[in-house]
Amino acid sequence: FAASRHRRDTPRRASLVNTMSDEVRASHLLVKHQGSRRPASWRDPDGQYIPKKTKEAARDELLAYREQIASGVVTFADLAAKVSDCSSAKHGGDLGFFGPGKMQKAFEDGTYALEVGQMSDVVDSDSGLHIILRTA
Repeated sequence: FAASRHRRDTPRRASLVNTMSDEVRASHLLVKHQGSRRPASWRDPDGQYIPKKTKEAARDELLAYREQIASGVVTFADLAAKVSDCSSAKHGGDLGFFGPGKMQKAFEDGTYALEVGQMSDVVDSDSGLHIILRTA
């Protein structure tokens, strides 16, 4: 009896462990604004421009970028490398693999809601506004 119960419980326990440790991979394009937790970036190291950018202006900028990507004018990686306010720009916006609890909640929720290959709408986090591309 104990052996058969153990066999039944083992797959369920294993699946819970796998679900909790599932990692995703994503790239993102970040546009910071005056409400961002650190209103400076590699593109604006002295914070001369970001503190003057409203959240609405950042959203408009990001939506224009999203349209360029969606219409095939530019690739996600190429645009992120040029305009993202995150240091991941040097990797085309690639953040590598990460699991639950490793990113800000809004960003994590936005990433896990996507299918592989899907691009998000605007995601708002403490860092700024993002477009996320789930890659794995």
